[in-house]
Amino acid sequence: MKKIAIFNHKGGVSKTTTAFNIGWKLASKGKKVLLVDADSQCNLSLYSLGNKKFDDFCLSQNRNNIKDALEPAFKSKPRLIEAIDCIQIHSNKNLYLLPGNLELSECEVQLGLSFQLTDSVGALENLPGSFNYLFEKVANRYNIEYVIIDMNPSLSSINQDLLITSDYFFVPTSPDIFSYMAIKSLSRILPIWERWAKNARILFNDAEYPLPMNTPKFLGYTINDFNLSKGKPTKAFADLMDRISDVIKTELVPNLKNEGMLLPDEKYVVAQKLNGNLKSQQRELQKYCIAEISNFNKLIALSNDKSIPIFELSNTGMQEGQRKTLGWFKALFELIANKIILMTSDEKS
Repeated sequence: MKKIAIFNHKGGVSKTTTAFNIGWKLASKGKKVLLVDADSQCNLSLYSLGNKKFDDFCLSQNRNNIKDALEPAFKSKPRLIEAIDCIQIHSNKNLYLLPGNLELSECEVQLGLSFQLTDSVGALENLPGSFNYLFEKVANRYNIEYVIIDMNPSLSSINQDLLITSDYFFVPTSPDIFSYMAIKSLSRILPIWERWAKNARILFNDAEYPLPMNTPKFLGYTINDFNLSKGKPTKAFADLMDRISDVIKTELVPNLKNEGMLLPDEKYVVAQKLNGNLKSQQRELQKYCIAEISNFNKLIALSNDKSIPIFELSNTGMQEGQRKTLGWFKALFELIANKIILMTSDEKS
């Protein structure tokens, strides 16, 4: 099992869209994939199920969701966390959803308190490792190979816990000054989280739900939601995209390297070479960039309405420009999935 956190504390950078589309593409390539909705806004659950099925799920008070599954840890129940019944997504036999819960954020206070411990104190010692324990139980039940975790846009205790218990992570961004500032912030915050984790993995080693001993590795970043002109990002967007790439290379990457949060350099180099498989590449990408994903325009509305990824939309009835755009996204997400498989191969998970 390989856990991949998709995280940026800036909102509106296509985290959920990226999680759903990448998860589906990996599943279509024969990988067993679990989508984890760890955002109390539940956008991933809504995208995966559609409005009616999601409403029915919530109204039925179905307890097969992330918050209720964690109840033995957060409410000190005299039983261990168990695998829940996940939802198979549409006809994709390899894709499952661990649904979100609108009340998940209520776990923040207890989890935050457990992070302040200098010695194990009662039931609080079990909280940091509880998310990972749940993911492992569900993964074993469904023979999951990839766990894709959609996180909320904040520097919350839950996000800290999810990131440090992941095997890999990548950072979606958008070409604006706020993403630039967010990367500068993450350059400071993520190493702090990992330094805390290095101590916590030992501190909570005897808990019922110990933290995994791995250090999460940076897969790279994406830049999403920009406009094109003649197949290239407009100059205003291109300038901001370059600024984001520069701050990742000069600030984020060196700070992650100091904490052992990077893959071997050859992984990034080999993955970068796959870019040549994508015809009409918009720009040359630096080695830490997984992909630059332009605006989906009307395609995202169709994707959300049908609860299927962009690349599974039918081009029937589309105009020539839309068909061309759809073909581009199909090739692009194929490339992204291939990069993820390559970069996570032969790594301890």
